[in-house]
Amino acid sequence: MKMTIVKAAGGTAEMDIAEATFGVPFKEQLVHQIVVAYQAGGRSGTRAQKNRAAVSGSTKKPWAQKGSGRARAGNIRSPIWRGGGKTFPATLQDFSQKVNKKMRRVALRSIVSELIRQGRLITVDEIQSGPKTKDLLARLTAFGINERSPNVLIVSDKVDDSLALAARNLFRVAVRPSDRVDPVSLIAHEKVIMTVGAVRQFEEMLA
Repeated sequence: MKMTIVKAAGGTAEMDIAEATFGVPFKEQLVHQIVVAYQAGGRSGTRAQKNRAAVSGSTKKPWAQKGSGRARAGNIRSPIWRGGGKTFPATLQDFSQKVNKKMRRVALRSIVSELIRQGRLITVDEIQSGPKTKDLLARLTAFGINERSPNVLIVSDKVDDSLALAARNLFRVAVRPSDRVDPVSLIAHEKVIMTVGAVRQFEEMLA
């Protein structure tokens, strides 16, 4: 299949791409599963509380079991005492989900194919820009991106410091190397700009 390339100097060209990578049907259920697994893996799971064994304090019985007129008590670490441990404390959790490599590749192929069908994927010959944000905005405008509210993911086969610096001050513009692209970023952005080199790397990675 053919893909249109937008040249930085002006004009367009065409390139051949693998239909097995960029022309597959959209598998909504699989994509949803991969996105949920990716977001779950980003959860820290570090919330924790102390039970009665973890709080500080004596284990000595505060008073005799009978005869004092007060309610019986075993020790001051009891959950019903102020400063005692929690009855059902939150513990460290691992929210990560197992995702097979084959499932991830199929989901990425499905996502990029759907981006092409929706006209949200723009292929460019190069995206190199100086470290100035206004120069990158001008380049995005030339590619048909709204300058006032750009919501774009830039995927390049090689990301240099100047491109990262230029996009750093733009709230909804993200830059990723082609081997570090995740499914959530591809879906979350309105437009995806991908260099020719990144397209070729995608064909190799997702073959």
